[in-house]
Amino acid sequence: MKIISYNVNGIRAALKKGFLDWLQAANPDVICIQETKAHKEQLDVTLFEDAGYPYHYWFSAQKKGYSSVAIFCKEKPNHIEYGTGIETMDFEGRNLRVDFDEVSIMSLYLPSGTNLDRLNFKLNYMDEFQEYINNLKKEIPNLIICGDYNICHEEIDIHNPKMKGVSGFLPEERTWIGKFIESGFIDSFRYLNQDIQQFSWWSYRANARANNKGWRLDYAMVSASLKDKISRAYILPEAKHSDHCPIALELDI
Repeated sequence: MKIISYNVNGIRAALKKGFLDWLQAANPDVICIQETKAHKEQLDVTLFEDAGYPYHYWFSAQKKGYSSVAIFCKEKPNHIEYGTGIETMDFEGRNLRVDFDEVSIMSLYLPSGTNLDRLNFKLNYMDEFQEYINNLKKEIPNLIICGDYNICHEEIDIHNPKMKGVSGFLPEERTWIGKFIESGFIDSFRYLNQDIQQFSWWSYRANARANNKGWRLDYAMVSASLKDKISRAYILPEAKHSDHCPIALELDI
């Protein structure tokens, strides 16, 4: 089973940059998309169906053109869960889950902390999300949570580890993601690539991508119960439809 996660920074903009051709070439079984910045009715969804994804699900922010997540599947899931049921989290369209027989896959778009208000929102979201997942795991133990976490975990995950005062690499954010992993998850990329420095996001400023001055903000977190099923985990920097690039996970299922 091949799963890709991709913050496209606007699905309509990505489509104009060749996203569909890339998707068909990458050929995942499931793709989790973040920051679609669109509602389903704003799109010609037959494009995705014709590309081989007849099952597509959208959970959008109340505010048009903002945030929002989607999941495209080749096979029909048993169940689709829109949001978390927690009002303070769901109005920005940040969580969507599909359940299959052996695994459940979530597309997650964690908030960024661009200013003090948004940082406080992010920190509260992180706490509520952890509690939500703690409860969810009792019901669904085989979880894969893919998405843009907007956090670099370790110094190897950022081009300049001295940026400790910037949201995305704050000590409290790094501590949270470490504890999230300790609660029963595997950072699949780091699990199979312990010493490799690769990034999944680059600023549009200062030619950051060309100079590879990036951050690894995107993760495929896998329940520890699936540890022996992880066969590959990798980053796809050659895909250039966004300021992020896709990440991929392959499981022996």
